[in-house]
Amino acid sequence: MGKLLTHRWVHVGLLLFFLLLGVSQIESGQRWRQEMQFLVFDTLNQFYPRDPSHQVIIVDIDDDSLERVGQWPWPRTDLAELILNLQELGAKVVAFDGVLAEPDRSSPINILSALPEEERFQSVRDEILQLPDNDEILAEAIRKSGIFVAGFTFGSYSQHPSAPILRKAFLAKADAHENFIQHSGRFTNAAVFLPNLTKASAGNGSFMATPEKDGVLRKTGMIFTDGETLYPSLSLEALRVSLGDSKISAKIGESPDSNPNKIDTDYRIVLKDYIIPVEDDGLLWVYYRPFSIKDDYVSAHKILDRALHNQVRSKIKDRVVFIGSSAEGLKDLRSTSLQPFRPGVEIHANVVEQILQGKYLLRPNITILAEAVFVLGMGLLIIVMAAFVHVLILGLACVTLVLLSFFATAVAYVEYGLLFDPFYASLCVLTIFVISTILTYLKVESEKHQVRSAFGLYISPDFMTELTKNPEKLRLGGELRELTVMFSDIRRFTSISEGLSPEELIQLMNDFLTPMSDLVMQHRGTIDKYMGDAMMAFWNAPLDDANHARNACITALGMQAALAPINERVKQKAEVMGKEPIMLNAGIGINTGPCAVGNMGSKQRFAYSTLGDAVNLASRLEGQTKVYGVPIILGENTKEQIDGMATLELDLITVKGKSKSTRIFTLVGDEDYAAAVEFRDWLDKHDKMIEAYRAQDFDAVFKCASECRALSDEKFNVLYEMYQKRASEFLRSPPGEDWDGVCVATEK
Repeated sequence: MGKLLTHRWVHVGLLLFFLLLGVSQIESGQRWRQEMQFLVFDTLNQFYPRDPSHQVIIVDIDDDSLERVGQWPWPRTDLAELILNLQELGAKVVAFDGVLAEPDRSSPINILSALPEEERFQSVRDEILQLPDNDEILAEAIRKSGIFVAGFTFGSYSQHPSAPILRKAFLAKADAHENFIQHSGRFTNAAVFLPNLTKASAGNGSFMATPEKDGVLRKTGMIFTDGETLYPSLSLEALRVSLGDSKISAKIGESPDSNPNKIDTDYRIVLKDYIIPVEDDGLLWVYYRPFSIKDDYVSAHKILDRALHNQVRSKIKDRVVFIGSSAEGLKDLRSTSLQPFRPGVEIHANVVEQILQGKYLLRPNITILAEAVFVLGMGLLIIVMAAFVHVLILGLACVTLVLLSFFATAVAYVEYGLLFDPFYASLCVLTIFVISTILTYLKVESEKHQVRSAFGLYISPDFMTELTKNPEKLRLGGELRELTVMFSDIRRFTSISEGLSPEELIQLMNDFLTPMSDLVMQHRGTIDKYMGDAMMAFWNAPLDDANHARNACITALGMQAALAPINERVKQKAEVMGKEPIMLNAGIGINTGPCAVGNMGSKQRFAYSTLGDAVNLASRLEGQTKVYGVPIILGENTKEQIDGMATLELDLITVKGKSKSTRIFTLVGDEDYAAAVEFRDWLDKHDKMIEAYRAQDFDAVFKCASECRALSDEKFNVLYEMYQKRASEFLRSPPGEDWDGVCVATEK
């Protein structure tokens, strides 16, 4: 028994050692592990390269172009012609894999220094001074094209520090922004385009690249920083400009409903419809495919020669274009997973094309966890089997497991783009097998039964079978707690939608719901669902929020304020399209009360939601905003929890479907507005109107309503006109002594 326990602890200790080593970061002492990982990953890329989509083309400053146009650097006038010709040929974007950091030495102004200081050359000097500068010609061509992306890279410390110009800032929450400031590719100095060229460009991105220690570039940075600002890579900036909308910004840390591979990564860069998974240092694994001179390159001289445009038009039209060089002495050589010593411009081309295809290689934390689980499960299985089966069967099982791990790795790579490391897991399994075999052979025949019995008590084989057959499942359930519930709806949505195309309607809804949703989440709210033009949200679940009523009200005020810029954009779009602008107005109902909240639905599909009378009342209150003509209506329970905010009592009503009456209020402003003298005067007149109404002093109601209209914003005119109308009707036909002032709502 003592030997059996010793063997067991050796196995377990060895297994724990492998697990700790497996989940640890690869340090210099474990460089062999990384080298073997890279060997596996490179082999997979070589066996299963990404399929080409031919959405990207490289305009090559090759040896043939240098022979026809002249040695490099070319005059900037030639580059200007190259860019304009590419635009004319239909390129979506033109990105330059290089830096034009120095003025053009062939500019006319530089010829002056070579002219003798003699009077007879004065007229020549005057004519030269009238000639345009070559760099200005290039800047004008760049500006005119509207599709040029400049590049920048690491600068020499001997240069004057020069910060790149950021054309479009990233949108990122504070934690994501701070993470990439700390961990993404950092530079101190940068070699950048001439300022006039950069300012004329539609984009500016970094083509900095740092290969692994073996010289192979497997990952490339999508985000760079100087310690203060985040800058995009050349490929990311080229993609942004290619979308043709200067308003689009890349977002970091977004959590969309799905991503292309159904696998969570450290962070995601979202650029319109493209979701780019990156690691926490901003690096993207490059999914390489081989580039060929015939299909993926166009010689630059063919772009400059307009007589050859018909030959190259189909290669340029609607493509993302990178200008690079394969000429000897000019090309920036990089070793990739597929081939050594390739022009560096192919890296950018591969990155953009894989993003356009939505094809990514991913090694998120879940892959490391899966490898550890494999080592743990297979290690335990071998340890258990070692006590029961013959060594040959155990060896066959180990070989089978190793082959299965490599097969599963290939499947995961091809089907999902996942990078698993089967080498380390296989090494662990084989090592455990060898150690187990040695220990087994050291035991005498009499100990075999003890070993078998001990392992039978230690872990049952049926246990592992049960785990695989019955994985843990999410369960339905919930709890009762006080929530503040909000319903928001666009008024007159049906009539608005009738005048719009489906595309315009969807865009309008996105323009409305995006900022409204942002406000809910900024103030600790939970978005329950979208219902066409309506939105439901609640506060105080799943996170506790002691100020849930106030946060909901602050959100509602923010929504009303956010409508102004939305309507301004709607107005501008309508003017451009020659249409009558359709202004948006939202009705908001808010109520507080006990609700059931939790995962609701079926075992196949469920959602985190809430139910209860308080929810129903909030929905009814939103509907009453149309009747009372106010943008926000609060329930009485909500009003009681927001002491100090500017509110006005609206009425005592019984909503449809309810028998009990409730007081309702409108929210006018926050605590600062509530303290204003103007509001205090208005509130005083308004309260007198409500008191007079319930006291059946309808002459006073009529008078107070008129005074309130003079003190309030015109959007409250409907409310006071309604009270004047009620007063007039009751003056003609008094309600009677048993009248309790309750208004019965006939609409939802």
